[in-house]
Amino acid sequence: MIRGLVEARAAPSFLLMNNIHTLILSRRIKEAAPEGRTISHATKRIGLRPSTNKEITACLVPICSLYGAAVTTVEGVGSIKTRIHPVQERLAKCHGTQCGFCSPGMVMSIYTLLRNHPEPTPEQITESLGGNLCRCTGYRPIVESGKTFCVESAVCQMKGSGKCCMDQEERSFSDKQEKICTKLYNEDEFQPLDPTQEPIFPPELIRMAEDPNKRRLVFQGERTTWITPVTLNDLLELKTNFPKAPLIMGNTTVGPSVKFSNKFHPVFISPLGLPDLYFVDSTDDGVTIGAGYSLAQLNDALQFIVSEQPKEKTKTYRALLKHLRTLAGAQIRNMATLGGHVVSRPNYSDLNPILAAGNAIINLISKEGERQIPLDGHFLERSPDASLKPEEVVLSVYIPHSPQWHFVSGLRMAQRQENASAIANAGMSVQFEEGTDRIKALQMFYGSVGPTVVSASQACQQLIGRQWDDQMLSDACRLVLDEIYIPPAAKGGMVEYRRTLIISLLFKFYLRVRQGLNKMVTDLSGSLDTLACKISCFIHKQCVDPSQPPQDPVGHPVMHQSAIKHATGEAVFVDDMPPIAQELFLAVVTSTRAHAKIISIDTSEALALPGVVDVITAEDVPGDNNHQGEIFYAQNEVICVGQIVCTVAADTYAHAKEVAKKVKIAYEDLEPRIITIEQALEHNSFLSVEKKIEQGNVEQAFKYVDQIIEGEVHVEGQEHFYMETQTILAIPQEEDKEMVLHLGTQFPTHVQVSGSLNVPRSRIACHMKRAGGAFGGKVTKPALLGAVCAVAANKTSRPIRFVLERGNDMLITAGRHPLFGKYKIGFMNNGVIKAADVEYYINGGCTPDESEMVIEFIVLKSENAYNIPNFRCRGRACKTNLPSNTAFRGFGFPQATVVVEAYITAVASQCNLPPEQVEINMYKRTSETAYGQTFNPALLRRCWKECLEKSSFSARKQAAEEFNKNNYWKKRGLAVVPMKFTIGIPLTYYNQAAALVHIYLDGSVLVIHGGCEIGQAFYLNREHTCGCQSGEEGSGMNWEFRVSRCKLLYFKMNEGYQTNMDWEKGKGNPYPYFVCGASCSEVEVDCLTGAHKLLRTDIFVDAAFSINPALDIGQVEGAFIQGMGLYTTEELKYSPEGVLYSRGPDDYKIPTVTEIPKEFYVTLVRSQNPIAIYSSKGLGEAAMFLGSSVLFAIYDAVTAARRERGLTKTFTLSSPATPELIRMTCVDQFTDLVSVGRRGPIISTPYVGSQVLGMDS
Repeated sequence: MIRGLVEARAAPSFLLMNNIHTLILSRRIKEAAPEGRTISHATKRIGLRPSTNKEITACLVPICSLYGAAVTTVEGVGSIKTRIHPVQERLAKCHGTQCGFCSPGMVMSIYTLLRNHPEPTPEQITESLGGNLCRCTGYRPIVESGKTFCVESAVCQMKGSGKCCMDQEERSFSDKQEKICTKLYNEDEFQPLDPTQEPIFPPELIRMAEDPNKRRLVFQGERTTWITPVTLNDLLELKTNFPKAPLIMGNTTVGPSVKFSNKFHPVFISPLGLPDLYFVDSTDDGVTIGAGYSLAQLNDALQFIVSEQPKEKTKTYRALLKHLRTLAGAQIRNMATLGGHVVSRPNYSDLNPILAAGNAIINLISKEGERQIPLDGHFLERSPDASLKPEEVVLSVYIPHSPQWHFVSGLRMAQRQENASAIANAGMSVQFEEGTDRIKALQMFYGSVGPTVVSASQACQQLIGRQWDDQMLSDACRLVLDEIYIPPAAKGGMVEYRRTLIISLLFKFYLRVRQGLNKMVTDLSGSLDTLACKISCFIHKQCVDPSQPPQDPVGHPVMHQSAIKHATGEAVFVDDMPPIAQELFLAVVTSTRAHAKIISIDTSEALALPGVVDVITAEDVPGDNNHQGEIFYAQNEVICVGQIVCTVAADTYAHAKEVAKKVKIAYEDLEPRIITIEQALEHNSFLSVEKKIEQGNVEQAFKYVDQIIEGEVHVEGQEHFYMETQTILAIPQEEDKEMVLHLGTQFPTHVQVSGSLNVPRSRIACHMKRAGGAFGGKVTKPALLGAVCAVAANKTSRPIRFVLERGNDMLITAGRHPLFGKYKIGFMNNGVIKAADVEYYINGGCTPDESEMVIEFIVLKSENAYNIPNFRCRGRACKTNLPSNTAFRGFGFPQATVVVEAYITAVASQCNLPPEQVEINMYKRTSETAYGQTFNPALLRRCWKECLEKSSFSARKQAAEEFNKNNYWKKRGLAVVPMKFTIGIPLTYYNQAAALVHIYLDGSVLVIHGGCEIGQAFYLNREHTCGCQSGEEGSGMNWEFRVSRCKLLYFKMNEGYQTNMDWEKGKGNPYPYFVCGASCSEVEVDCLTGAHKLLRTDIFVDAAFSINPALDIGQVEGAFIQGMGLYTTEELKYSPEGVLYSRGPDDYKIPTVTEIPKEFYVTLVRSQNPIAIYSSKGLGEAAMFLGSSVLFAIYDAVTAARRERGLTKTFTLSSPATPELIRMTCVDQFTDLVSVGRRGPIISTPYVGSQVLGMDS
């Protein structure tokens, strides 16, 4: 359905994200990352250039820029009310949705690709999804759904036979009595894709675009004016009249500066679609590309030129193409323009250093005429004499062909492979005297190492005339380090790492040129290969009972109940609910001090602004302002940066946000200000008493061991990064002070805001339909935020919509507890551990939250899979002046067991044993744990054995060792980790639930329950367990069948889980059952940069009998990828003053589709679990720790690098293993040169959260 829409009051400040909600009352577009990391719409535009379909970000597109464009949202693609599109159907049936919040964006990415490429390649599918984020699925099923549209097979092929590479292994190792299934969906059920049935571009828009009498468009807002010129002369006249007005094309630079940095521009000029800016002119000497070309169009143009020109002429173009693949995501590349990227001169630019190295020229135009300026160091360093005049416009960029004996390269290093700004990048070129290796000209440009892109011009000048040899390289490194200075307190931190990258990237360029000159040393050639993202092969194996009736869905892969609604955008989340009459919007004012006294709160200026209704403070709370230690509104004192001091209610969120900025709070700092765990220990600051378990005689055992080692491990925190930020809709009722709350929560009972409102609990109704991801972050935090919102609704007597922006969500709600572990291990020379004394400390933050329970879980699970006869573990939660950390998937286990595996690995290293020989310390027979609970290790040992065998661990280990012998600068590592995870909570009533089941005469069933749908298909599993799926039997048979199932359910619920833990004795029976597993991962590490690529992962997990294998495998994969993020790319950065700097996707990097393993194998191991429904087990929490196999595989690779460099001493690789940590641990001549050649002292700052940066807030 195509609808013509008119916005009579279009304002320059309006973005498509917000406007489309108002225009068509659609809230299907989801804003998970306001910086532009997720999308859920596409546009098609016809101008004087061919019509194009492109996916763009609704949260950055100004509504005024869409005049004459056709916008397709996810509901325009397909709907359950009309007809779902094949893209939506396949995403759902391939199990590509869990919480469903990111699903509309995934649909639009694949849909747009298919509109442009009806028969895409697997590479195009992966690339199209690169700009999207998903926190639930681990991306595998999403990628698979897209690959079903590929002409070539989406599954792994072996030597062109069409058979899977795992077929041989399956035949060798499969249990003859088990049926192994590797398909989770049936492709025969998919409707075909018919491109002829897609909507055509509206003819009226074509006529509008071809109108010869088009006039200048002007949109007037409250404070700003938007002007769209129709000719080049019109544009130049506007730029003369408004020289300070920014030109808006893709809005990827100006938009974020307005949205996040409060930049104000009274006039915007948008030459979008102006024909004079869109062209490609190729000559014998080079190519000129119009400034209006998007980076995606630039990529297409360069691809064509490379295919047409001789290879030696296209070195600059090839370098640009390589970086265009990883620059931002597809959506941003579709919006950002070449001219905008060049003229904005971002210091982190990947393209500008290459353009400068390739001697590009900028063509400018103004009313005074045309001129050219070189895109060189003077321009990039913003020299006044090399910049644009205010009235000038970039018309095009000329990129010359590469001459003979000229080499150009682009190099970069980022926190993750794609969609991440560079930590350091470079564009380098060298011109040799003909037929020699003598340098005629040399250029080196570096990005992300200063406030601008910088040129090492002095070093280059001194190297002119030198031969391209090792001595030249040695001198070049010293010269460049002397010229490019990064001060110790530089913004972004990582000073030594970035200085190391400067010369490591130079070394890579040196080797590439040597290779081009045919002087490459063979064993160094591996350092030139890029750790590129490759197409993945996914295999899943789960056990299915062949005798089960086909109409019985239990045990079969069944689609998520809401999957179709997720894919069509028709699954309603809280912010999708339509506006309510007199609704207000809430914005927060948070503390900027970690520990301070509130002197005053001045709201006078704020209350004078338009749209404001009220400012709410602690004085407006009618009841208790504190629930179990959690403070709703700060009063008299603030105890962390990010604590809510007051809120602003206004008629629009934009007004509320503006008003919040005008609230003035005066503080007086208080001491002590405690940020780190070490500081808490120094001040004896704790949230709870010590928790302890012990068995044997630890002190006595230490006297009779061969060796003793001691060590410390840091495991830093993690942000939940659920796609749907905390969202609450509070609606005050007219009678009896009742309040209705709509919110996404994991704990509705806890969100009883009656105490804060001073009313009985019966007056509060909490509605929870679904949550867009949670992972523990919506257990306790919605209670705090719900009370804040309810108090505002109570004071104003109007409905309040409270949606936290991503930055505020990360700041206020915190996440996983950072952990500091200390160990002392006594062992024999054969690796057998006799005694272990372990201490754990977690950073709980400023209030209790869930910290005491987390430290209890850490202590109870501290053995992992190892039975150490003399074992002691102690733990405490530290109180600091950070926002309170809370529940998170795995609940302490992912942090604690890293310490366990670290000391196991250290013991193996001391005994010259491979870490996988830890089996000698694992549980061997039924025994009691250190806290006295009986554990049978049969399944643990089975998962461990199958993981080693079916992953071909021994053979691959040998292959990796051979690879490492032949590659000095790249190393491969393998690691396998076992897991003994406990399910449940040591309090019996937490393991119980209530449900009311109505069975009707027609056989239908109504189940009323207290469960929450957070992406784990809760409703679908309830259908399965109650037998609510329709079969072919008559209603009477259905009725009997369901009665029997409900009786079974009743019996299991009555039976319950009797759990207990006596902390005084350190003994108990705290958990209902165990989940065992093992994971093996193989990585490849670039020792020069610290980058790594996950090559393969094998997971074996004890699922008992899976009620729905598709969902369980999805939970395992999603948890594994989330765990991998915890241990590698996800790095929270705080200042020493407790200010969180990682407040969005630009600074905090969760895994993307390019981080998933090249090969990913998941096996659900069959067993029995008599105390659970259908003998099932919960897997979503357990698999989080299995991601640590990636961390220890990195450790293995780094160990190989250090061993080759003569560093044999055991070292600890803390978590996360970021590129910085990996690179600086791979000590070599470049790190030594940086350490020796420092200019002034490099200040080493202590751990805070994840990393302390010396930068201004």
